[in-house]
Amino acid sequence: MRFLLVALLAGLCAAVSVPNGTGYQASRQKEIYRLFKYVNQPSYYPDHIEIGKSYRFYENKAEYTKPEAVEEFYNYWYYGKALQRGEIFSVFYQEHLKQAIALFKLFYYANTWETFYKTAVWARNNVNEGMYLYSLSVALIHRPDTYYYALPPIYEVYPYYFYNSEVIQEAQFYKQMYRGQYGAQYNGKTIYANYSGYYLNLHPEQSLSYFTEDVGINSFYYYYNLYYPYWMNGEEFNLKYDNRGELFYYMYQQILARYYLERISNDFGEISVYNWEVPFETGYYPSLTYPSGAQFPVRPNYAHLYEYFYNYGQKYGSNKYAYSYSYVQDYERRIRDAIDSGYVMTKSGQVVELFTQEGINTLGNLIEGNPDSPYYQYYGAYQVFARHLLGYSFTPISYHKLYPSALEHFETSMRDPAFYQLYKKLITFFFKFKAQHYKYYTERDLVYEGVEVKNVEFDRLVTYFDYYYADLSSAVYVTPEEFVQDSFKVQVAQQRLNHKAFTYKVYVDSQTETEAVVKVFLGPKYDEYGRYINLTENWMNFVQFDHFVYKLKSGQNVITRNSREIYNYMHDRTSYYQGYQKVMGVQEEQYTTKGNQYWFGFPQRYMLPKGSYGGVPYQFYVFVAKTVPYKTQKADVPMVGTGSQYVDAYPMGYPFDRPVYWEKVFYTIPNAYMYETKVYHRDSDAVNYSQQEYYRQKQYYPAQRDNTNTKNYNSQQYYQQQNANQQYKQQGQQYKQYGYGQQYYPKPSYGIDEYFNY
Repeated sequence: MRFLLVALLAGLCAAVSVPNGTGYQASRQKEIYRLFKYVNQPSYYPDHIEIGKSYRFYENKAEYTKPEAVEEFYNYWYYGKALQRGEIFSVFYQEHLKQAIALFKLFYYANTWETFYKTAVWARNNVNEGMYLYSLSVALIHRPDTYYYALPPIYEVYPYYFYNSEVIQEAQFYKQMYRGQYGAQYNGKTIYANYSGYYLNLHPEQSLSYFTEDVGINSFYYYYNLYYPYWMNGEEFNLKYDNRGELFYYMYQQILARYYLERISNDFGEISVYNWEVPFETGYYPSLTYPSGAQFPVRPNYAHLYEYFYNYGQKYGSNKYAYSYSYVQDYERRIRDAIDSGYVMTKSGQVVELFTQEGINTLGNLIEGNPDSPYYQYYGAYQVFARHLLGYSFTPISYHKLYPSALEHFETSMRDPAFYQLYKKLITFFFKFKAQHYKYYTERDLVYEGVEVKNVEFDRLVTYFDYYYADLSSAVYVTPEEFVQDSFKVQVAQQRLNHKAFTYKVYVDSQTETEAVVKVFLGPKYDEYGRYINLTENWMNFVQFDHFVYKLKSGQNVITRNSREIYNYMHDRTSYYQGYQKVMGVQEEQYTTKGNQYWFGFPQRYMLPKGSYGGVPYQFYVFVAKTVPYKTQKADVPMVGTGSQYVDAYPMGYPFDRPVYWEKVFYTIPNAYMYETKVYHRDSDAVNYSQQEYYRQKQYYPAQRDNTNTKNYNSQQYYQQQNANQQYKQQGQQYKQYGYGQQYYPKPSYGIDEYFNY
């Protein structure tokens, strides 16, 4: 099954505009925006102050679906166990997580919008800021009456986790120097930000900071973990239709594949592997500061992870995080044993088979360590302890006094190179499972009778950096008057990767009128040394680039797709200030929200890897398959747990959802096409000039097969040329030719057992 509009490296884009009614719907959206304003200081709205003082949630149990949810959070509050305001919050510490879940349930089980809103306003001024922000966001996404409202961009709500310390410091300096001096001509201050790689060079990996520190990529990961929290019970909160275990695998496989594409553009190779017994090579300096002024923990190069070295001079006590090294060793061994044996045990001693249709989902739940795991207490929360260990954070004396690492916040995890190394280790568990359980796809499995992909064309692919502007006002502290009047503004400008708009075409012949699923994957062709990577070794490195349903007519079809209209990626979010101003201006007219404002997705800006000036070779794999509908609860707007975002019932990533052994099949089936191209990188001035003359002479780089110069075909010209390509299809005696007129001869494939040598 796959996503048509969203998830993984996909976002619900401008293809959908959701009418939210009139009047009161816009009013609710405005109130939601107000709940996120300057979360690190009290709210000074008069109505918020009044509700915060007068509302008593524990005196209104009847207003909540589950009164026990009120009692649970009240106990934390009444007995002084609740995390205090100003303390650092992390969802990866159990005590913090327990309280955050209790607060989430208090929000979630409010009977009405009015009760929910009063509860949220009370928490706004009385609960720890980080916990409030996290629990409220999860509740808004999962409540049936609020899930289609937009959340403001997290990098504007909590900029401390997205912009380096010097940027935050400059914003605060500006506020200090210009306090109260706002004339009629005041338009705010713009701070120009860079990435940590421009002044730090602790490790060669630092050169990828433009990717790992991108606010869109990191917010994508943050929002994904709001929609699918690792602690959420699938039965209680209705996640059963979304196959969260399989989604966990595919999410991280796609992140790693996309990261690998970017590494190739920067002359890096495979993501490094590590061993717990060997010092961890890659150091990391986060360049981030908490609102309290504390610096994020630093990991030196070649960090020792043994408990003696890791905890030297720190308090052991009963804190289980001090024993993270032992936990990850135990959990890793148990996971491997489960895969080798083909079954897992439940808490009651029952046996659950893994080598079944639901096996990948069961294994994903087990490895993620979510409540749907067959036996959480035994198989554990591997990723939680691994993050603590690799992040090199200090062992806390008290849960009130934490300094979590970058790996212990969803907002900052992807900044650390260790994140990718950790999840590569986790993903190899799934590769091992697939190699042992799944049969290799044959021609019979993949062929779509009566459908043939004749040719593929892409415009020239060009990337560049341009400035992106975001509101930074939440990084400073304002007076009550400034809070209410929005009189102080500061924004940040940062260069982010982007690309020229492009179009691609797929030429398809069909013997009958039929509805088909079209999938396009983007993958590497050569490693960092220029050596060709055959598909047997490369199948896990393909990113799903596009995915849609298309009605083929009988005869010749030309499918045209524009990069700005591809649903699999998300455009830049509307800024907090713009969104708030929009809802403030709505009275009786209909209020609409673009789909990309209330869902999550990989940034459309990063649809392509950076490439290089001379061009980096990549390959697109176009695959056309028969439509297989996914049986689910249909909804006008996709909601977590309904499965309505799935477009078909194929496994996630199909046909690259399992190891490739019969490599030739993927090249010779008529309903697939491998296309080679290059991605070029230019500076923004050259790209702007290209709109006139710069690239006019070479706008297309079509594939060339069988020494045929395809040039710039239109549909009529193309179908008039029946050349050696057709003979090749009939004979099936050689691989397809493509890419700059060169003959393509893959290396011999190796058996999957030799490749995954466990």
